[in-house]
Amino acid sequence: MIRKIALAVLAATAVFHMAVFIQYGTLWVGALASYKLLLLLFAFLLATFWVHVPIARLFGPDRLTTLPASAKALLEGQSVVLVSVAFWLGFFTLPQHFLVPTAEISPRTLRFSLAISAVLSLFFYYFVEREHVRKNLEQELYRVAQLQKETFQAQLEALKNQVDPHFLFNSLNVLGSLIHLDPDRAVQFLGQLSDVYRALLDTGAQPLVPLHREMALVRAYASLMETRFGEALRVEWDVAPAWEQALVPPTAVQMLLENAIKHNGSTARKPLRIKITAADGLLVVENNRQPRTDAVASTQLGLQNIQRRYHYLTDRPVEIVPTAASFVVRLPLLTAPAA
Repeated sequence: MIRKIALAVLAATAVFHMAVFIQYGTLWVGALASYKLLLLLFAFLLATFWVHVPIARLFGPDRLTTLPASAKALLEGQSVVLVSVAFWLGFFTLPQHFLVPTAEISPRTLRFSLAISAVLSLFFYYFVEREHVRKNLEQELYRVAQLQKETFQAQLEALKNQVDPHFLFNSLNVLGSLIHLDPDRAVQFLGQLSDVYRALLDTGAQPLVPLHREMALVRAYASLMETRFGEALRVEWDVAPAWEQALVPPTAVQMLLENAIKHNGSTARKPLRIKITAADGLLVVENNRQPRTDAVASTQLGLQNIQRRYHYLTDRPVEIVPTAASFVVRLPLLTAPAA
């Protein structure tokens, strides 16, 4: 709003004094009536700038895609000219009879002012509003590209962690033990391992997934880890069905579980407890803190990745609340963007 008013003031002043200089050879006009025309020019340009915004949106790259590019460009230019003609009638032709009733304006002058109005409107549309729209589009494309990069990185990190030799070695050890001790549980463990990989691969390149899909991954991963750690790990969730259609970045919740297990020790007597709840538009992942004796160096890459992805998706921040007794992460639950 302020930007458009300032631009209209500067443009109206420049165009008015240029026209005065061309006609009279001076920049100063003593007649008050002439400066009333300056106000009309300011009103004309401000209204023009205001209408240029919806026109630029109407003919944006994602609109009217069925039209050929040349026809779309021609229709866009015609729309700008028609609006300028309507404003020329509303701000110059009619008001001048009230503001300057004694002025005699020739048809040649009227045609000239109409042409100048159309040229001004086209100039400011293509060099101001369209440029502004182009920059906004570039910023949006950059944001989408960065978000896609972060999503790919998250998927790569999740897959890399799951195929890490240490993870596979431990999983195969658990599987080998279960084959002899409890074949049914061994089959179950193998199915859970398969479910984890399938859920990771199913996320694709989407920047957001429904919470119910992310929770399917979380449940598969939690079941796998509970089978591996036994009574030393407990994962609980309390997510009402009303929140299951909300959106989250893929693998974000699974990465939080993975971090909790990676950085905390656990025994059957002192189990690691991870609780997932949803309320007030937030998904809360909380675990009790039990630092491992063989502390694993934290790079914070997982949390940073989640925070960066949310930065590109929303203004709502990821809340990280570490205390001596617990570690809490609150993820905003998002809604699908408007079409």
